[in-house]
Amino acid sequence: MHNILTSLKKLGLHKKIKVSTTHSLGVLSRSFPPSAGAFSSKHALFLKPLLEFLAENQSPFMIDIYPYYAYRDSPSNVSLDYALFQSSSEVIDPNTGLLYTNMFDAQIDALYFALMALNFRTIKVMVTETGWPSKGSPKETAATPDNAQIYNANLIRHVINDTGTPAKPGEDVDVYIFSLFNENRKPGLESERNWGLFYPDQTSVYNLDFSGRGAVVGMPTPNSNGTAGGFNGTTKTWCIASSNATQLDLQNAGNVDCSPIQPSQPCFQPDNLASHASYAFNAYYQQNGATDIACTFGGTGVRVDKDPSNALFPSVQTLLHRSLCLGSDAMHFLNCKLVYFALQAMITACI
Repeated sequence: MHNILTSLKKLGLHKKIKVSTTHSLGVLSRSFPPSAGAFSSKHALFLKPLLEFLAENQSPFMIDIYPYYAYRDSPSNVSLDYALFQSSSEVIDPNTGLLYTNMFDAQIDALYFALMALNFRTIKVMVTETGWPSKGSPKETAATPDNAQIYNANLIRHVINDTGTPAKPGEDVDVYIFSLFNENRKPGLESERNWGLFYPDQTSVYNLDFSGRGAVVGMPTPNSNGTAGGFNGTTKTWCIASSNATQLDLQNAGNVDCSPIQPSQPCFQPDNLASHASYAFNAYYQQNGATDIACTFGGTGVRVDKDPSNALFPSVQTLLHRSLCLGSDAMHFLNCKLVYFALQAMITACI
């Protein structure tokens, strides 16, 4: 981690790109009640220097949180409704008097209290994995499509409200859903292969509302002519780089295949930053449903209704893969709160 940070500092990127590493909730020796949260002593050797590194560089503590496992392994102590954000009753922390209505908040606060117990009060928490399986072994009765949909839908509503947790009210938490696809060849219990929002053939396991308001359906199944269902094979709008954007603004582009704009490739010409950025912007825009939010790019993207170039701007026929990104402000792309874990809608340099 120190070596990565050193490299980022040499590039002047250390303030924009934070270095951290993820942990399972097993790093805690206690998590209930949340105020008793404590790190396991067996991790002390590496934990203290790690926390000092995170605090010094304002990096988040990354944690994987799975209320599903808490319920599955101890159903007599954890109610299903409490794990699914559906509890009508509250769990009171006897030490603080804080009221908890869901396991997700309780587990996050257990980590916050563990950090505070070691006098690390400024480190933010990032949930790098959470989700619910849609299918399980015979004894995993809670692993159903309905429960998976309920958990993830309620999680989304909970996160985008920016309500924080009882111990950290108003503290926003970045959350990543695990996972985009089912892992049909993964060993272990049946549930291990069924955490995805999509099957390996790209059809949806269940529909999920990513806005907290309207329904967002899964990936359309391709028709026999190769286009995605719901599309006619072409789009009526394109996303290009704004003429007002600086060259620095255009150094980043979408998570797409940029090979067509490499030297000697069909879309390399015209060889300038604006054209290459426009290709990447539009490729990302098309593969993310051609929505307004998919053409923001921090204000450097502009939607147009005339196709400037068939070479530069591919239609949806060649871009069937889609990822969804959820942000706090009208699902703003550059302020993502929640994205698919396996296909993050992050901007990556490809120019």
